[in-house]
Amino acid sequence: MQKQKVIIDADPGIDDAMALLLAVNSPELDILGITIAEGNVPTDLGTTNALKILNWAQRLDIPVYSGAKSPLKKAYVSAQDTHGDNGLGNADIPPVTDAQPHSDAQQFINEMLMTHRDMTIIALAPLTNIALTLKNNPKAWQNIQRFIVMGGTFKSHGNTSPVAEYNFWVDPDAAQYVFDHMPVKVEMVNLDVTRPIVFTPNLLYFVKQCHSEVGELLGKILPFYFDFHWEQEQVIGAVINDPLAIAYAINPDRFARGFDAYTTVCTDGVAIGQSIVDVGDFWRKTPNSYVLTDVDASNFMVFFLSRITHLPEEILAKTITQIMVETNTHG
Repeated sequence: MQKQKVIIDADPGIDDAMALLLAVNSPELDILGITIAEGNVPTDLGTTNALKILNWAQRLDIPVYSGAKSPLKKAYVSAQDTHGDNGLGNADIPPVTDAQPHSDAQQFINEMLMTHRDMTIIALAPLTNIALTLKNNPKAWQNIQRFIVMGGTFKSHGNTSPVAEYNFWVDPDAAQYVFDHMPVKVEMVNLDVTRPIVFTPNLLYFVKQCHSEVGELLGKILPFYFDFHWEQEQVIGAVINDPLAIAYAINPDRFARGFDAYTTVCTDGVAIGQSIVDVGDFWRKTPNSYVLTDVDASNFMVFFLSRITHLPEEILAKTITQIMVETNTHG
């Protein structure tokens, strides 16, 4: 099997942790490294959390690189109110002593792009690392094959402001730069398609029955996320945005569909961080993005649960309708 060479740019983060669990359990991916940017938690804490998840998964062979610690221009605001002070739902997960993060995520990204001509980068964090690397060495990025970002919105409301998704809101200047200069279309896994991906308490219970170790880990990190979603949106469960980007990278035709369009990001004013998709082609600009609009949430959940519990998909497909519920996410 031809593996897809990937770098995952992340800011762990509870849903980042779940995305990493999916990635390391997906043989289609050759994970060259994980780079960390400021986002859900400060960068140093994000590198610690990435190592914790890799250590739990026995994948410390994957290197972790510390990157940008602040947005390009805007003051940094973490999402620790959403993910807990430690970024993993305040769960007590043992620190890692067998590995240390590397420095200079941007240099690592450049080196990998210069070495491999079939690279995919999956960005789950604010796009600071990506924008800085793209700006400093645009030649290297001519080798990029796919660039996938979890961020932005199309028709959905925001999750940080009325119109802005968190990753783009944290560093709107980086997001705008990436859309303006990325040499391939930005594949945008946005809130329109991630909001239906709700991991509910009954799914957690199911995982605990199927795979006690994974269930124990998720049982530690998810309750804080559940509480936040209930208080904010009266959602029973938690929207897990980032794992969909991993699944979409593996099989783009299975889980979601969208359309080509020109997209930009607002960098100031009341709409700061809003992704603006020119669906009507008013600006007559060449499409720079592929914007996902529809998702098969049940199909995704079967895939996700199969990967993290190691149960066959055909078994999960028979039971998923019993353990998934329709959830109003106000999307």
